[in-house]
Amino acid sequence: MHRYAAILAYDGAEYQGFQRQPAPTPTIQAAVEAAVAAVTRQTCAVIGAGRTDTGVHALGQVIAFDVDWNHGEDDLLRAINSQLPLDIALQRLWRQDDFHPRYDARWRQYAYRIATVKARNPLLNRTAWQLVGERLHVDSMREAAAKCLGEHDFGAFGTAPQQGSDNTVRQIFQSRWEAETKEYGAAYTYRIRGTAFLYHMARRLVGTMVQVGRGKLSLQGFEDILRSCDVERAKVLAPPQGLVLEAVGYSPRHKANYSTIRTAAGAAEAPLEESI
Repeated sequence: MHRYAAILAYDGAEYQGFQRQPAPTPTIQAAVEAAVAAVTRQTCAVIGAGRTDTGVHALGQVIAFDVDWNHGEDDLLRAINSQLPLDIALQRLWRQDDFHPRYDARWRQYAYRIATVKARNPLLNRTAWQLVGERLHVDSMREAAAKCLGEHDFGAFGTAPQQGSDNTVRQIFQSRWEAETKEYGAAYTYRIRGTAFLYHMARRLVGTMVQVGRGKLSLQGFEDILRSCDVERAKVLAPPQGLVLEAVGYSPRHKANYSTIRTAAGAAEAPLEESI
């Protein structure tokens, strides 16, 4: 039996998050495990680099599972993809026996997309938070985002995902807003990269920064919430459909096992040997 690692992409709109739940609740983990079992006739547990919430998407989720397989890696990838629903697909697959996608990860990167539109755009329903008839002050949002860089206690923006843990300190390497004009209005993308994330942390950060962009919260008010470590103060939780797990980074010791590819926009900023 060997361990296989893979990069997984999915549209999470129809799933109750990544983590397996009692049947018949649809989850990403359960769908992948069922596909692997259909191909290999073996039961396995799929391990993920992170647990995405209900409705959250991924371009660069990293997973691993243990099976016996006597054919090539490309054959296994194609066979599993043939058993997966259309909204889930492996992007790459390789064998690596000494790999754990969660414990070996050095950083995760998420992107959150917002669209300010004159009228609701049905084609954006699954991929962005639509703000109808609103305008955001992106420079103020950028200033708020910059205050998240470095190591902070982010207890105001989420809770520790591990049961029994009260550690809410996280280190953030990248926190920035990008903006561009679109035919429907304006598109804003927030990218955040850090060692790990609290439950709902990215969505609460976005929701609170949008309040800054709306002019309903001052920059000092944002900083006060960050310093408070009080989760009751970050009241706006951005909806899940705008959030995407873009990439996961690993240490250079894995370089021989990963080709130097870029899993998603924005991941190229990391040294290539640290990205998969």
